[in-house]
Amino acid sequence: MIVVGGGIGGLAAAFSLTRQGLAVRLLESAAAFGEVGAGIQLAPNCTRILDGYGLLEEAKSLGVVPDAMVMRDAVDGGELTRLDLRDLEQRYGYPYLVIHRSDLHGLLLRGCERAGVELVNNAQVTSYENTDGGARAMLASGESHEAGLVVAADGLHSVARAQFIDDRPVSSAYVAYRGTVPAGQPRVAAVDLSEVVVYVGPGCHFVHYGLRGGRLLNQVAVFESPKTLAGAEDWGTPDELDAAFAGTCDFVQDGLPFMWRDKWWRMYDRDPVSDWVHGRIALLGDSAHPPLQYIAQGAIMAIENGWVLAEHVARNRAGDGTVDWDAALAAYEAVRPEHCRRVLTTSRKWGERAVARDTYDYSFTDWLYGPTALTPDQEPEMFTPIPLSSVPLPETATAAEPA
Repeated sequence: MIVVGGGIGGLAAAFSLTRQGLAVRLLESAAAFGEVGAGIQLAPNCTRILDGYGLLEEAKSLGVVPDAMVMRDAVDGGELTRLDLRDLEQRYGYPYLVIHRSDLHGLLLRGCERAGVELVNNAQVTSYENTDGGARAMLASGESHEAGLVVAADGLHSVARAQFIDDRPVSSAYVAYRGTVPAGQPRVAAVDLSEVVVYVGPGCHFVHYGLRGGRLLNQVAVFESPKTLAGAEDWGTPDELDAAFAGTCDFVQDGLPFMWRDKWWRMYDRDPVSDWVHGRIALLGDSAHPPLQYIAQGAIMAIENGWVLAEHVARNRAGDGTVDWDAALAAYEAVRPEHCRRVLTTSRKWGERAVARDTYDYSFTDWLYGPTALTPDQEPEMFTPIPLSSVPLPETATAAEPA
């Protein structure tokens, strides 16, 4: 097998498939493996898979297992609602974990190295094609790599998706700034690192939580850009960051100087599609389902994709080691696009979720945090959205929840 893309999704897929006894070659366009960004949240539907891989304890040692997720009003700082993450762990059997993206990436990279994945750098894939016995990935260098299956985990701007599906990324008009605060800063001492805290305000939200055993405080500031709404090409700039949070409480504003101001992330997704498999070429991760960040499931969906694909490969592998690729891919495509469609559409409309919920109301998470479905009949029913108009909310609050 060939996996294209050395991000979290590609590494997770390569590791999972190699555990099933397959020979996997992973092609990464960069000269070295690495991951940009800061923190990432891993819900129980992901930590369950990491535990099955034997990687959960190492992940916990690199991250933080928080006690609660708290939503606050960004203007007055008052608490709106909270989720007891220790009780959540009891409900789903696995913890809610926060970890630095580079630490999760390194964990999966080391797993691939131990498992025997062939890792190839400087391999920029420019096109894909099906062959009589499988599929082929062509490189900018003129080389090509052929196998029984090619998995395209090549991100939001996927070459494979562009080749098979005529669509474009969709701008949300929101932008994210990130930054970390090292231990020793007074700001770190002022927060409870056992909590993931989300401050929500008009057209903006601000998140913080601990990383690396509490040695870092991760911060994310997200806001809607007036410039892009006005049609400007230069949008999401630092002046907009300051303006978006000008009316927020002192704690939020005091965190803004720690944001990286030389880089920001404009937030795009794509419309859901159901055709992920094209002959022996399969989409995985953001190439198939790039979401907005509000329910913190982007990387998790990619990790789930790799686990589901590997499970179906194992189920469709004969005693002599040959794989019925068509059956395995059909089973993969029967379950994953619909689940990820639900996540994408929910992420876009998460503002309809009521924040006036009880701490132990899990109706909004049962469809998401339980065991990953292998077949459509295992996919749980979704929650029933509650319009904001039906519940009392502070005038300044919205109900978005970020990654």
